[in-house]
Amino acid sequence: MTRKRRNKQQEKVSRGEPPNDLGQHLMYDKKLLHEIVRQARVGPTDMVLELGAGKGALTTILSEQAHKVLAVEYDRKFVEVLSRKMATVGNTTIIQGDIRRVRLPKRKFVVVSNIPYAITTPIMKLLLSNPQSGFERGVIVMEKGAAKRFTSPFVKDPYVVAWRMWFTIRFVRAISREKFSPRPKVDSALVYIDRKQKPLVAYAYHNAVFGLVEYALRQPYAPIDVALSGVFTKPQLKQLKRALRMGADDRIGTLSEAQWGVVFATMVQYVKRPLWPRRRKERFK
Repeated sequence: MTRKRRNKQQEKVSRGEPPNDLGQHLMYDKKLLHEIVRQARVGPTDMVLELGAGKGALTTILSEQAHKVLAVEYDRKFVEVLSRKMATVGNTTIIQGDIRRVRLPKRKFVVVSNIPYAITTPIMKLLLSNPQSGFERGVIVMEKGAAKRFTSPFVKDPYVVAWRMWFTIRFVRAISREKFSPRPKVDSALVYIDRKQKPLVAYAYHNAVFGLVEYALRQPYAPIDVALSGVFTKPQLKQLKRALRMGADDRIGTLSEAQWGVVFATMVQYVKRPLWPRRRKERFK
């Protein structure tokens, strides 16, 4: 980044505006906007959280169908537009602030959002890394590459495995970059998230789940024997592989969410709690 561009970015941030590389691209296609709300099954009893509301194209539709809408937007200019547009709408609250630091509602809520590309992972962590929150389901438009990563059968990111213990994450369809303004360099995708009725691991164990998967996926392409050798003894690993129907050479990143549930249950049953891998303290990004 040149000095001139850096100074402009700093000036915008000082005014409370997001930097240009935040990756926020607005949607105006009404057919697509209605499809997103329909996919989320928004009803008259739902509280909806919209992250990155922009100028309110999606907010307007949500306010017509939901019981209450919390529209979060960082850009001061967009907030002014939103405030004027929704001034007479009693069920919609406009919140100006950093999406990554928003306080999630205490009651059950639904998320319907077209999120900024640059902070996709932090937003997903906000919503999914604490299964004891009120988040029930959501439809999120995000960069296609991120959507593929979150739904891929081969998993390299520990937090994705952890999320899948409590939530189903499904790739719905791709969305052309032509549907946005300004037009992004890549395509987007529609992702549906739903809380599992029967979680694979109890919510109370969520820190222990993160500790296990962070340890095991340090080398996602490593054989299961190597990845889990510091957690289980050789006899325990032999029994575990039999339960998973996996060989010694099968890579740890290929485990399905159900298989991870088996790995965790095996650890709880056979490994003393002081020996469980501990969750890393993650710095805010």
